[in-house]
Amino acid sequence: MSVAAQPHALPGADAFRLRAGSFSILVLRLLDGRPDVVLPALGDQFRRAPGFLRFAPIAIGLDDLNLAPHEVDFPRLIAGLKGLDIIPMGVVGGSPAMRQAATAAGLSQLRPAGGETAPDAAAPAPAIAAPPPPPARQASDFRGAGRNAMLVTQPVRSGSRIYAEGADLIITSTVNAGAEVIADGNIHVYGALRGRAVAGANDNPDARVFALHFDPELIAIAGLYAVREGLAAAPIGKTVMARLDGESLRFEKL
Repeated sequence: MSVAAQPHALPGADAFRLRAGSFSILVLRLLDGRPDVVLPALGDQFRRAPGFLRFAPIAIGLDDLNLAPHEVDFPRLIAGLKGLDIIPMGVVGGSPAMRQAATAAGLSQLRPAGGETAPDAAAPAPAIAAPPPPPARQASDFRGAGRNAMLVTQPVRSGSRIYAEGADLIITSTVNAGAEVIADGNIHVYGALRGRAVAGANDNPDARVFALHFDPELIAIAGLYAVREGLAAAPIGKTVMARLDGESLRFEKL
């Protein structure tokens, strides 16, 4: 005679559900691993562009560091980033020894969604992520000219952050001051751009920013940026295309 085992519910199991998920976050690629160098540089940027990356979850990229693990003070770096209201979620890239040093400091080892697990990392968490896109009524995805794009038809309010992963971002309304729009590809604003625009977020130097009314707090393309005070020569209030020319940002009236 067989007896069926009776399932037992865990206490409080009806209060939550666990589901696998994959998200995207911005990567802060460290070109210098010394907190005394990195943190003041970030702080200087934030003073010139208040709110930029504030409370944003980020991954710390280690591939560009040519240092021994003991030369990177991860605990101090983490504390400094949190002091700037940046939330370090984990690390990507780097040598096994560097990733182990980061793990010892409390950082997770992240991997790209759908990517291979690092051979020295036992079951790392999937990449945890950036703020979600706007509600469905405000944003949608479509393909145009063979390229993914996110379409936003509502004004982007102050304090909002929108990220078009692996895609262009098309906004048919205003990006208000204090808002932040980010795209791995180009950014098109068919209205006033008064907030912060970050194009080519995955290091694409060919990305561009287009705006019918150009009056941003900050413009960045592939990691090179200019804040409002540095845009004196730009055609403010005009229809503008921003692009990279080598290591310089160029602003062309259209």
